[in-house]
Amino acid sequence: MGPDFLLETETAKRLYHSYAENLPIIDYHCHIPPKDIYEDTRFTNLAQVWLGGHQKREDGSDYYYGDHYKWRLMRANGVPEEYITGDAPDRERFQYFCETLEKTIGNPMNHWCQLELRKYFGIENVICGANAQKIWDKANDMLQNDPHCTCRGLIESSSVRFIGTTDDPADSLEWHQKLREDSSFAPIVAPSFRPDLALNIQKSSFAGYMKQLGKAAGMEINSAADAARALEKRLDFFVSMGCRASDHGIETIPHTAAWNDEKRADEVFRKAMAGEAISEADRDDWQSWLLYQLACMYDARNVAMQLHYNALRNTNEKYFHLLGADTGFDAMDAHDCIHGIQSLLSDLTMAGRCPKMILYSLNPEDFDALETLAGCFQQDSSVKSRVQLGASWWFVDTKDGMERHLHIYGRLGVLGNFIGMLTDSRSFLSYTRHEYFRRILCNTIGSWVENGEFPDDDAMLKPIVEGICYYNAARYFDIPE
Repeated sequence: MGPDFLLETETAKRLYHSYAENLPIIDYHCHIPPKDIYEDTRFTNLAQVWLGGHQKREDGSDYYYGDHYKWRLMRANGVPEEYITGDAPDRERFQYFCETLEKTIGNPMNHWCQLELRKYFGIENVICGANAQKIWDKANDMLQNDPHCTCRGLIESSSVRFIGTTDDPADSLEWHQKLREDSSFAPIVAPSFRPDLALNIQKSSFAGYMKQLGKAAGMEINSAADAARALEKRLDFFVSMGCRASDHGIETIPHTAAWNDEKRADEVFRKAMAGEAISEADRDDWQSWLLYQLACMYDARNVAMQLHYNALRNTNEKYFHLLGADTGFDAMDAHDCIHGIQSLLSDLTMAGRCPKMILYSLNPEDFDALETLAGCFQQDSSVKSRVQLGASWWFVDTKDGMERHLHIYGRLGVLGNFIGMLTDSRSFLSYTRHEYFRRILCNTIGSWVENGEFPDDDAMLKPIVEGICYYNAARYFDIPE
């Protein structure tokens, strides 16, 4: 994994080292805590950074934080749960992870971790059980003492220009406010509006969440219209804090005939608030109505709308009850959401209210359909490729997954307008995923050029590479230079 890692041609090497390698990073979708950025948290050891673990909230309840990508691999390697999310000593947990990683040939986790060691700690040792102690000692010394190894130091040393976190509409955004007032930290940290708890009306927690949302918005929520007004008030607050994107991680993207039927939405809302059972049809009607309302709000405020779907969540009921959500028990689903997205886009376009929209499916079988659908809704806007096929996400942010995504986008759209990669991560070391993507991008373009499929002309290639790596996202999300 030297300087030309993944760069198979001379053209790929030239494009990467000349144009991609040193560009700043726009990480427009991630899950890192703004509190840690503001407080400039310093981790004491590499297990805390890579594996996270078991924590307690202020109210004393348990929760689990960390990288569930890594947890899944450790479980597949037979590691007992106490060394994954449990209270086992960090050094022992780290040993198990290193012993797991030495078997992960073909898995991008192996590449990501090696890139992180090299970039942030100057460690060239292969990650394996035999090298665990050497890696542990050097990395921990730097984490405890090097000024570049705090949360802010890691962000700044990665040349990160913009971070879009993921935040609930009822969140106070306290730490975003503090960061906005802190002139000593140059990167922009902005909230992203994620109203999943308001959309998921079928959940038993919905009524309680409406009370929480109403409190945050300074109003009582007694109807569907009230819920939409409360969300709009909170969106305005998010925009005042620099919000440029929303995110929706619901299971499917429905668009039923009830999309403009407030009476039907109110009927479902009142059922949920009364604790009555919500059918699948009820859920779809509510989500169709509310997604349309939200999309119109985003369009009016120049907020991009991200739609993530086809994640089959919390599949292992036993461990969902033990550990909670986002702990490594999600899988790829196969819902057909293309017709729902098409109807939503068509009705929004008819009304002149279609926002910038980024479409992600966790199932790569949807990529061709999503890219062809995006191409049908590019009019009536000065934004280039206003509707986009989103970057390879979660289980498909692999070498072959990114290559497939780039080939499909290039074959069916205008690849030069793609807004590039994101981390979708909870780790402050994960910015090397942008490096990984940039290497794969330059290698893909380099192969096309050397095959004679595109001119070997840097006057044309430079803006394509630089645009995908940085400038397209800067324009799309209105990030100042």
